[in-house]
Amino acid sequence: MVEQFVGKWTLVSSENFDEYMKAVGMSFATRQMGNLAKPNLVISVGDDGVISIKAESTLKTTAIKFKLNEEFDETTADGRSARSIFTIENGKLVQKQSWDGKTTTLEREVQDGKLTAKCIMEDVVAVRTYEKAA
Repeated sequence: MVEQFVGKWTLVSSENFDEYMKAVGMSFATRQMGNLAKPNLVISVGDDGVISIKAESTLKTTAIKFKLNEEFDETTADGRSARSIFTIENGKLVQKQSWDGKTTTLEREVQDGKLTAKCIMEDVVAVRTYEKAA
């Protein structure tokens, strides 16, 4: 089920991401960097079932490794300490991230050869679209 996500993906569009970062509580300076970054996502799955998502940009590279349905500690790209869990729901790779009594949801989905990442924080929704790198 995760196989469709495997590969290298290049960011081609980003809608409402600044508002999402603001809703999550990121500082102005962090949001400026986040808006400038055009990350590539590299998603892989190991033989042991561990999934790796690496976000590479000229500004910063972050990586997380996890197993589906197993909660883990994550330090986010902006430095928050969060608890995260990934599940598969209706063909989507869904990440729930919780910290300081707040929760955000990231839904990643592959359709028509594109990977969309819908970032949801309360009533704020951002959509980032990636295309598979050749």
